[in-house]
Order: sequence, then C-alpha cells, then structure tokens
Amino acid sequence: MNFDIVIIGGGIVGLTLANQILERDERLRIAIIDKEREIGLHTSGRNSGVLHAGIFYKPNSLKSKVCINGARRLKEWCKEEGLDLLNCGKIITPQKEHLDSQLEVLNEMGKQNGVSSEIINKQEFLKLIPYGRSASGRALFVPSTSVVKPIQILRRLEKRLREKNVQFFLGYHVSFNLKNQQILMLKNKFKKQIEDISLNYGYLFNSSGLHSDRVAKKFQIGKDLTILPFKGIYWGLSKSSPFNITTNLYPVPDMNMPFLGVHFTPTTDGKINIGPTAFPAFGRENYKNLDNLEPSLTINFLKHLTVQWIINKRGFRNYASGQALQGFKPLFLKAAQELIPSIKNEHLVISDKIGIRPQLYDIVKCQLVDDFRVEHSKNSTHVLNAISPAFTSSFALADLIINSTPSFI
Repeated sequence: MNFDIVIIGGGIVGLTLANQILERDERLRIAIIDKEREIGLHTSGRNSGVLHAGIFYKPNSLKSKVCINGARRLKEWCKEEGLDLLNCGKIITPQKEHLDSQLEVLNEMGKQNGVSSEIINKQEFLKLIPYGRSASGRALFVPSTSVVKPIQILRRLEKRLREKNVQFFLGYHVSFNLKNQQILMLKNKFKKQIEDISLNYGYLFNSSGLHSDRVAKKFQIGKDLTILPFKGIYWGLSKSSPFNITTNLYPVPDMNMPFLGVHFTPTTDGKINIGPTAFPAFGRENYKNLDNLEPSLTINFLKHLTVQWIINKRGFRNYASGQALQGFKPLFLKAAQELIPSIKNEHLVISDKIGIRPQLYDIVKCQLVDDFRVEHSKNSTHVLNAISPAFTSSFALADLIINSTPSFI
C-alpha cells in the first residue's frame, strides 16, 4: 500500500493534520494509524472540552499564536456541523488575597494575545457566580471561552475524513524500517489471525500523544526528552447540590507550572465537571488503580520529580505541596472550596472522566516543557508536546505544524 502521508495517532492533532493537508491538496493519499480499535480513547477523547480564550499563554509563544484563531475556527466548524457548543465564558478568581495582582498580569497578557477580557468587582462577580468566592472581591471575566464535547468532534472529523478517502488502520502497533524510512509494518492486536501489512509513505507525522517520544526516538529525535504522564481526575456535582454553575470558574493559576488547578466546568449536557488533578501517573495509560503500570517509567518519573524538588526549578515545591496531592479527596475538596466555600463532601460524586496529560520533560534542562514542541527528521515530523490548548487550537496548530515541515506536497 502506497501513501503520500502516514499519520501515527488518531487524536485531535492527527485528525486535523489530515484535514488541513487535504485542504491544500485533496489528491494526496493519507493513512491514519492508531493502536486502539476506535479513536478518542486517550488524551483527546478525555479532554475537558474547554475551548480556551488564550489568556493563560505567554505572548509570542506558539500557544498564544494559535489559540485564539484555533478556537474561532473550531467554534465555526462545530456550528457548521451542528455539534454541541456552549458559549459560557470563564471567570478567574484569586483564591488568596496576594494573588489579586495576578489578575492584572493575566489581563495584560490576554490583551497582548488579542483576548477580550475585563476585571470585574465583587457585585459583578457574585451576579455571575452567586456561590463563588474571591479572596480580594475582584475577578477576571473572559467571555469568549466556550465548552464542546470532545468525542463528538473527533468522531465527526473521522467521518468527514473517511468521506475524503482517508484510510484508517485501527488496532495496529507499528514498527519501522529505518533504512529507507518508507516501510511501515503493522500488526492488529484485536484480530486473532496474524495480519502483517506494509505501508510505503512519502512523509510521516508522529502525533501519538502519550507515546510520541517513543516513536520519535525511533527516528533519532528527542533523545533528551521524555513524556511524564500526569493523571487528571475529575469529580461531578450531585443532583442534590444547590449549585447552578453556568460559567467556567477557575483559580488564578501558578504561571510557573503548566497546570491550571481544580476548576468548575459546565458541560454541553448540563453536568458540572470539577477538576482536574495533576497527579503523577504510574503509566502512560494508568487511568485506574493498578491498571497499565509501568515500573521503569515510574522509577524515572520519581527520579525527575526528586531533582525538581531539590532544585525547586520554577517553584516546583509549590506544585508538590499543592496540586500533586489533590488526587486525595479531602485535599481536592479543599481546593474546590477555595472557589465555592459552601461545597461539601456529599456534593461530590465519582466521575468516570479521567485523563492523562502527556507532559514533555527536558532531561538536560531539568524542566517541564511549557510550549508546544515540534521537531523534524528526514521525511518525518514529530509533535512531541501537544498539551493544552492543543484541542482548542487544533485547526490552527495543524497549519502551524504543516508550515514548519520541509516541503512534502
């Protein structure tokens, strides 16, 4: 089988890459390969669904360059496709009085990025969030934030790509012939019979998320980089709770870390998600208890965390003493109460929403990679750090990735 483009990974980045490549040349033959029997079982399908406005990202970063345009395009696409879209805005509130000054910092960053936002007073804040708390009485309101249903978007994209003759190979593991970089061997793990398929490709995109660093190393890319998986656990609100939350409610984040803290998100189907945590996972797919444990990864993870603790790079100890422990319900509840003080233990119900953030870590620099990271080798491009707001930015991010590659069309 001969293809012009092969994409490893059927998440939002892989799907929008295929879509945007075909926008440029619909004659190209494209194959998308994913190791699961259906798309959306990992990071993209477990996304919070928040379409970010672009206020959290440093000006001139890749994130800031694609977030606003990407959010606008994804909203327009959802409207065209008749998909769920909740335009609910976002409120950012200081959970400690000394964090009030960060509202101005965020507001200014947002304006530099082209975000429309405003600082509101206590009366305006309580009108939007009657149960909410601001340690200073002020908050930042960002009206352009929306919420979507991620799995719905992924499945519709898959449908549209199949209509454009993109071939999906689902349930396959891959190995590479590095000698000519053009042969891809696949084995379907869900079929009893042995099935080997060879694909010839002109150009390859690695957008395999949680496993992107492993694939990249096959191409001698990212030798000093590794994925550290952080588990995002959510809770929901019980039906008996008195809270009617109609907008996203976020704490002022620690700008030294790539995690936004526990927050409240209304969903398109009327539920409220609370979370996520940023707890170290003990495997790239360690969603529950002792499933999919990776001892060697866990050992390396603990080693890197220990180094971070010792050097306290970018205030890592604040994370370790705060967000890292919010996987425990009492501490999770305490974080939620900083935003809504009257929420109680009985208001929290178990949610099946659990995600794992594929956070890239630079072993040499001893730091988490904050921005998107894309690297190239001969005939291939590797998307190594596509964390939030990758889902929000997806269409614009795909164009940015394509524009950064050597000519393959």
